Amino acid sequence: MSAYLQHPRRAAHPAPPPPVVLWALAVAACAAASAVVVLALTSDHVTEPGIQAALMDWGVLAYVLAGTVAWWRRPASRFGPLMIAAGFAFFATSLSWSNAGVPFTIGVAVDLLPAVLFLHVFLAFPTGRLERPFERVLVAAAYVVALGLQLVGLALDGFGPDNLVALTSQPEAAYTLLRAQLVALSASFLAGIALLAVRRRDAGRPVRRSVGLLVDAFAFGLVMLAVLYLSGAYGFLQGQIAFETIRRATFFVLGLAPIVFLAGLLQARLARSAVGDLLVELRASPAPADLRNALAHALGDPSLTLVYWLAEYRTWADLDGRRVTLTDVAGERSTTMIDRGDEHVAALLHEAALDDEPELLEAVVAAAAIAIENAQLHAELQARLDELHGSRARIVEAGDSERRRLERNLHDGAQQRLVSLSLGLRLVANRLPPGSDAEELLSAARGELAASLSELRELAQGIHPAVLSDHGLAVALESVAARAPVPVELKVDLGGRLAPPLEVAAYYLVCEALTNVGKYANASSATVEVVRDDGHVVVEVRDDGAGGADPDGGSGLRGLADRVEALDGQLRIWSPPGGGTSVRAELPCA
Repeated sequence: MSAYLQHPRRAAHPAPPPPVVLWALAVAACAAASAVVVLALTSDHVTEPGIQAALMDWGVLAYVLAGTVAWWRRPASRFGPLMIAAGFAFFATSLSWSNAGVPFTIGVAVDLLPAVLFLHVFLAFPTGRLERPFERVLVAAAYVVALGLQLVGLALDGFGPDNLVALTSQPEAAYTLLRAQLVALSASFLAGIALLAVRRRDAGRPVRRSVGLLVDAFAFGLVMLAVLYLSGAYGFLQGQIAFETIRRATFFVLGLAPIVFLAGLLQARLARSAVGDLLVELRASPAPADLRNALAHALGDPSLTLVYWLAEYRTWADLDGRRVTLTDVAGERSTTMIDRGDEHVAALLHEAALDDEPELLEAVVAAAAIAIENAQLHAELQARLDELHGSRARIVEAGDSERRRLERNLHDGAQQRLVSLSLGLRLVANRLPPGSDAEELLSAARGELAASLSELRELAQGIHPAVLSDHGLAVALESVAARAPVPVELKVDLGGRLAPPLEVAAYYLVCEALTNVGKYANASSATVEVVRDDGHVVVEVRDDGAGGADPDGGSGLRGLADRVEALDGQLRIWSPPGGGTSVRAELPCA
């Protein structure tokens, strides 16, 4: 059997970039890091070039190399290319250390670009796409501020004599514009922090701890950027040393995010090693519930839900056979479809964070394919049992309804006509001479009519007792006990009326049991007890007869068992030879 995994939002995974591209990026990152060192050491306006170069290389290498790994492991996501772009933008800013005019001008022009790319990277995690309109507007505005206004500042000649694009000499205006840029970008970073907080709140606790740490690292990086830019705009950090310290700390924190991301990839790879343990568990053909638990353990998602597609019923069902609507169950969760050929087999409803680990999902589903098919058969069997249970309950209900209809028809139709006929015959007999042959014939006919009416009443009572519907179970059982073939001790303690199906089932159980006592038990007495006990109605009939009753020997007790089981109840019979018979039914009445 072959099985493959398909995600609703991702029908097929694109191939990873060729190895030559990945190696080229790694080599380019190392070359950029080397160029940073050269630029720092040869610059005539960079203080402490060793520290500056180390911090710059920390950012360049962290983002480019982590982005390369992310692109290789998750080619469907744009997150890796975004990280690579952020790393090389970091390098581009180091061109401002150059003593030559062209690289200096380029470096100044993109000086604020890495910070916006960091914002873009942080908000685009994990897909590399900005999902919400506000996020796209925020990032686009930040790019305009970082690039567009920076070019305006260069045109105003605000960055020294090596600026090659100065059109006019207004350094004060350029400085004012730079302060406005820093304030606007700081506001963008604070808005980004708010967006990350809202996203974290809406998503709840992530499945992987590394995901939470990464989001926290993103937020911390944005906080540091906001502090750095505000201090540059308003100068609330006294002295160059204090400002340089916060700048270096910001560079260090920004470089931590890719490291945390790589740690998360490593954790996901280690999690995939749990698939081996899953294979060992599945060799034992676990029960469907154990299968779900094994999959949840392998995926690290204790809230995992496994549902099955029942083609015969054209519906989804859970392990208990209950019908499930994926849109209602999924909600904020993700759905991973499992197909066999062109047919659905099952679906996993899991935490959205697992969408970023498609390899883990694929490995787990592939390992569990055969077990899932077995569990699907179990779910289908449960659905059939539920359908059978519902059909039996509907048959019993239909039978009771038909009994009530026949009883009403007999009472309102045939019985009333026979009573009217009896009254008519009496009027005719009163007009005949006493002792005449005609009068004797009418008297005989009236006797036969009375006997037929009595039999008809007993028949109607057997079909469905009107006293049960009108006065309740206790009164109906008193009538049954009074007509029983042996003395009956009756105890009814219900505290109110029961649902009609329960009353009917209890009534016929007592009737059938007492009928059997009279026919087969050779008993001298019987006891009937009907009570509520812990959410159940307990109906028990005991006699002191010969015992030895066979529940399968006739249709009466079997029919009662069907009626009781249709109400989710249990019927038990104890009948040891010489020890009497006890018939006990427990019916849920919650």
